[in-house]
Amino acid sequence: MLQSNPFSILAELISPLAMQGFIIAMVVLIGLGTIIQMIQHKNLTYFLNNAKKAKQSATKELGLSEKTSIIAKTAVVDIGTTSELGFGKRRLAHVLGMYGTILFWVSSAVLVFCYTGVGKSNSEMWNTLWHAGAILTCLGGYWFWFFLRVDVSAEAHPWYRIIKADLFVLALLACATFGLAWSYTQYNGYVGLAYLFLILFIAANLILFGGVYWSKFAHMFYKPGAAIQKNLAEVDGSRDNLPPPADAPEQFGLGIKREEPKHY
Repeated sequence: MLQSNPFSILAELISPLAMQGFIIAMVVLIGLGTIIQMIQHKNLTYFLNNAKKAKQSATKELGLSEKTSIIAKTAVVDIGTTSELGFGKRRLAHVLGMYGTILFWVSSAVLVFCYTGVGKSNSEMWNTLWHAGAILTCLGGYWFWFFLRVDVSAEAHPWYRIIKADLFVLALLACATFGLAWSYTQYNGYVGLAYLFLILFIAANLILFGGVYWSKFAHMFYKPGAAIQKNLAEVDGSRDNLPPPADAPEQFGLGIKREEPKHY
């Protein structure tokens, strides 16, 4: 199963052009949802105003090479490894889910556009990456959902308590889970179950990409921008209009160091 292309088998019933059109539609939904959210919540206005204030209070003018270096370092370290979460289980779960999702989405597009249809070749590597991405997404996502969420691990709420903010992670997990179930049942010839999981897989994608405005999906675009702006502000001296750190030594005892920190 891991080396099979589920979309190639599906092409016997659904045109590859229809699959490609569905992926393009999902990308359009992401763009529309993000733009509408930015307009309604005025996120772009906030970032632009914050950058303008930082430029006015900066004590050092950064050159192009220095800015490029800071942006590259932020992308690799802060964004690529979610370093803001520190070292621990929460960070590992996010990394698993993040890279699993990237693999899942990219390999889906590659399989549909390059390896599905009459006369198209097969790629065991991309087939395996698609399944591996879905599995990693499930590992990181379910670990986070059942054990690492703030309201579960720190506030003692039950894992089945759902609020609007959970739309993104639940829809993402549904996509990966139903995608794997669809691939397994289709590969093994369970026709009825394969149709059921395919419908659920499509519905989960529609909810995930069509619900960008109401979910935390757009945060994937905001957080990298905020991290880059923060690191630029640290170097140019503007510090997001915050005062510089005090030179006096800490005199507050152990404080939060009395117990192991949890990075929420």
